[in-house]
Amino acid sequence: VEPIARRHGVPHLFTLGDDRTGTLLDAAAREADRFATVRSRAGDLACIVYTSGTTGRSKGAMLSHGNIGSNALVLHYTWRWRAGDVLLHMLPIFHVHGLFVAIHGALLSGSRMIWRAKFDAKEAVRLLPQATVFMGVPTMYVRLLDEPGFDANACRNMRLFVSGSAPLLPDTFRQFEARTGRRILERYGMSETAMLTSNSYDGNRVAGTVGLPLPGVEVRVVDERGRACGTGEIGAIQVRGPNVFSGYWRMSGTTSEEFTEDSFFRTGDMGRWDANGYLSIVGRSKDLIITGGYNVYPKEIESYLDEMDGVAESAVIGVPHRDFGEAVTAVVARRPGATLDEEAIVAALKGRIAAFKVPKRVYVVDELPRNAMGKVQKNLLRERYSA
Repeated sequence: VEPIARRHGVPHLFTLGDDRTGTLLDAAAREADRFATVRSRAGDLACIVYTSGTTGRSKGAMLSHGNIGSNALVLHYTWRWRAGDVLLHMLPIFHVHGLFVAIHGALLSGSRMIWRAKFDAKEAVRLLPQATVFMGVPTMYVRLLDEPGFDANACRNMRLFVSGSAPLLPDTFRQFEARTGRRILERYGMSETAMLTSNSYDGNRVAGTVGLPLPGVEVRVVDERGRACGTGEIGAIQVRGPNVFSGYWRMSGTTSEEFTEDSFFRTGDMGRWDANGYLSIVGRSKDLIITGGYNVYPKEIESYLDEMDGVAESAVIGVPHRDFGEAVTAVVARRPGATLDEEAIVAALKGRIAAFKVPKRVYVVDELPRNAMGKVQKNLLRERYSA
């Protein structure tokens, strides 16, 4: 990484490993114990959070101090952070959920954090009695439910469980409440916006929804012509507010495409309102799969599949999964006369892509369904293989 940093004029590059090795701590030890706080304005760039585009290309979302600060303050109030809270932190810190949402809540309230570098269900059950707040992805809650020792007693001091980064199945929501007497609070956010909506802290928490717009955040669901959708109608989710980023780093063209004329950000998600104003996410407009809190872009996996001997073409979809929210699933069309084996395909992919991107199942078919325009109908594949 260092040669790349030098080539692009990056003056400082520090490393920090899980075992506290690296250059960062050594550099920090040479600095003074007391220092003046650097003053910043709301519009100043605070960080660049990299996320993947629909083609798989990484995009840097520019978040300002105002973006991050406004969201932290809203969540501090909405989720009733208080002195004496203890956050059990087991999320990765390479995305917004673990890095900002969880940590900033604890910092603003002066709360203690019990820090673990990664999630372990048995360790979580052991530590939960010492905590009051826990934030996780649906996979973590499924893992907790699989632990015999996870019950109401283990959660006796807990006041808040938050879930996000992937869809929480209603069945998981109901099992969790039956086991612990607590209802998970599901929320909705993105790297480009931080948090946008949340189920109510004091009021009703509705399974299968991501709740109400946060204070100061505007959320609308519109049809293809930009008209507001009615209750129960599915449309594109667009958002506006002080938490929404200014654009993508050095990608002005892409930035302009993602914002409407009245400055709403096109999230790429599809959703609908219920009669009580609660938002449900029904899918991704560009077929993004979210599995265990990680984003998977079908085209990347399809490109590897299509290169394999005997494969004519492929389609990768996400189907509901108890553990991961969505499971990566591949549907492969064989070439005439070819014989394809599911296990062999999975084994070949494991050596080329990250483990969370490897399909949980591979189905072999003669041909993929297409519409009159020749496009593969992934909606039909989802319906067929979701069962």
